[in-house]
Amino acid sequence: MEEDLAQDLPEVRRLAFRCGYIGDGFFGSQVQAGPRTVEGEFFAACLRLGLFSDARSGRFQAAGRTDRGVHARGQVFCISTPFPGRAVSLLRWHLPSDLWVTGYAEVPPDFHPRHAAHHRTYRYFFGDRDLDVPAMDRAARIFLGTHDFSQFARRDGRDPVRRVLSARVFAEGGLPVFEVCAESFLWHMVRYMAQALSLVGSGRGDEGEIASRLEGASVGPLSPAAPGGLVLWEIAYGFSFIPVDPGHRARRFLSRELASHRVMARVIGHLAGDGPDQGSVRS
Repeated sequence: MEEDLAQDLPEVRRLAFRCGYIGDGFFGSQVQAGPRTVEGEFFAACLRLGLFSDARSGRFQAAGRTDRGVHARGQVFCISTPFPGRAVSLLRWHLPSDLWVTGYAEVPPDFHPRHAAHHRTYRYFFGDRDLDVPAMDRAARIFLGTHDFSQFARRDGRDPVRRVLSARVFAEGGLPVFEVCAESFLWHMVRYMAQALSLVGSGRGDEGEIASRLEGASVGPLSPAAPGGLVLWEIAYGFSFIPVDPGHRARRFLSRELASHRVMARVIGHLAGDGPDQGSVRS
């Protein structure tokens, strides 16, 4: 009888979900007791669907963490559930509009999205059109290889040595973009790197300062760039994700955000005196 009952139990499957989100409405990605977080919203959606009863049974894990205000195009969350079909077909409809699924994959039972990652890619979008992109691109190449990034991160007791696989700066829509790929990153590491590159692009810094920092020399204080320009772009594994339509709620949300930012760009342009009708304003 016990064997018959065991055979009736559904088989638990391990699923990896690739997700995107706009970070403005979250207090970072990691689950916290009070504030709204990305992991908290994803976990709550799984519970509402009955995919598992608690974090332990669902073996809920994330590939990494992002700070408050940081966005993602390719974050990865993993769960174990006896209802994989329900998860794949319904999970996206139970997520908030500023968090969406773009792909999924069935993975081995012992799969951990952080430990199994081959490498991670981030992009930092600068808002200044006047930066010297070629100079920034040359400076970005200095980060390539294995270095001690103590002066480009918050260490918090972690090994500061990291291996950067690729780094470049290019222009997109007239604005500079910093793209960096590494096996792993330290806390705030990309934002410190981006800030150093912005100093090069504005003429307030040079390639030599970046090289000196990597060699351990004391060059001066350096603060991380603002979080709003940073996007977790991709996490690479030894497999591809099956694409998933994010759904109309996420698309509507992104369309509204895009329209809102376009309006604000015009408003701020006029307030700054850059608009075409400044001479017609009357008190």
